[in-house]
Amino acid sequence: MILAWLIPIVNWTIRLWAVWAVPRRRSPNAARAWLLLILLLPIVGFVLYSIFGRAYLPVQRRKRQARATALIESARERGVFADGVEVDAARQATAALAFRLGSFPVVGGNRAELIDDYAGFVDRLVADIDAARESVHLLFYIVEPDATGRRVADAVARARARGAICRVLMDGMASAPGLKKLAPGLRAAGVEVLSLLSPGTFRTRRDLRNHRKIAVIDGRIGYTGSQNLVDAYDYKGRGLTNEELMVRVEGPVVRQLQAIFLTDRFLETGKGFEGESPFPEQAAAGTVRAQALPSGPTYEAENNERTFVQMLYGARERIVVTTPYFVPDRPFVDAMQAAAVRGLQVHLITPLQADQQLVRLAQESYYEELIRAGVKIHLYRTRFLHAKHISVDDDLCAIGSSNIDMRSFMLNEEDMLFLYDRGVVADLARIQERTMRDAEPPLEEEAWARRPAWRRAAQSLARLVDSLL
Repeated sequence: MILAWLIPIVNWTIRLWAVWAVPRRRSPNAARAWLLLILLLPIVGFVLYSIFGRAYLPVQRRKRQARATALIESARERGVFADGVEVDAARQATAALAFRLGSFPVVGGNRAELIDDYAGFVDRLVADIDAARESVHLLFYIVEPDATGRRVADAVARARARGAICRVLMDGMASAPGLKKLAPGLRAAGVEVLSLLSPGTFRTRRDLRNHRKIAVIDGRIGYTGSQNLVDAYDYKGRGLTNEELMVRVEGPVVRQLQAIFLTDRFLETGKGFEGESPFPEQAAAGTVRAQALPSGPTYEAENNERTFVQMLYGARERIVVTTPYFVPDRPFVDAMQAAAVRGLQVHLITPLQADQQLVRLAQESYYEELIRAGVKIHLYRTRFLHAKHISVDDDLCAIGSSNIDMRSFMLNEEDMLFLYDRGVVADLARIQERTMRDAEPPLEEEAWARRPAWRRAAQSLARLVDSLL
């Protein structure tokens, strides 16, 4: 008898609370998705929202991020990150926004090499670790105890035996097997191994992840991009072979990657940079101008999304977006459509294969409006294209760990490297042209409109929860 009137009261109390609480400091898409769930299933929606609905980070962690940012800004003022350099007028707004959001200026004197060979990246990384004399810093979302993970771990142990300071940071959930099977041996060898954003620590949401891929060797060689320390083939039984893109850099921008790494260590441990010189002097290694941009829930804004959107609006001739997951917020879609309507060449390259069917359905729900605006969508056939990069015209590209989805924009710790250089963009364009040649013909509006009704309905339903994916 009591439940007969208590349950409706609870349900309506939750619904009224949701109308007040959910839209606060949240994108319209995310608010819409959560409100729909809570209004339809109040108790279930409230429980899920309590666990996954907000990027819960305790005061201590936010204070550490603010402290780390202050240290970076102080170091920059002392010239640690080199003096900022000018970029072309068309790129000044992008560079200025990335600087305001991430605290790192554009620096010159860098050398950048793109590596789209999966095994080749592992070979280069191991060779650089084997040549290390001072320090080896690795931060990767996935470190698997397979042939690739063990090979890199063995190289780190050898570096530690030579006296180098070695630290390996892994995501607490995605790298759980690596933490279980590789970490004990590494720690026994004297390597510092940290689990990042482990479930339960700092009362963190279980789905907050550190998605970065960064390596810094002796403070002078850096890597970042999309590739994890895991075998390319049939990862976790998906039947897929990954294709990636990494960038190897030398020069002053390596200090910025080092600062991102050390900030993540500081967020987990509260430890600074004791007993070492983390930012060694950097001689000019080339002529590339570059800028690192970290992003994640400890920042006040969605750093990557805002800077990407600015990139797109600054384009004058051509935009190429490559990502395995395309479930963006409205501003990114609007920027792509506006560019295509202005007459620019706008390309979206994404894999034909899918490893997450719900995400793929949500992604496909955007295709019709993009095709109608003139965006060319290329579905890459050869492998599972896991690379993440954007290029604008012939003089700016961004390469790193961020997908074009709300998870990367709001929930994951990510990093991107912005490269203001015609030579690097030309190298990337050759990779992009190859992937477009090996893709299905661009989707056409009439053919796409003939997709089965059941798939159209499934895409629409998946679109309702696009902000939760």
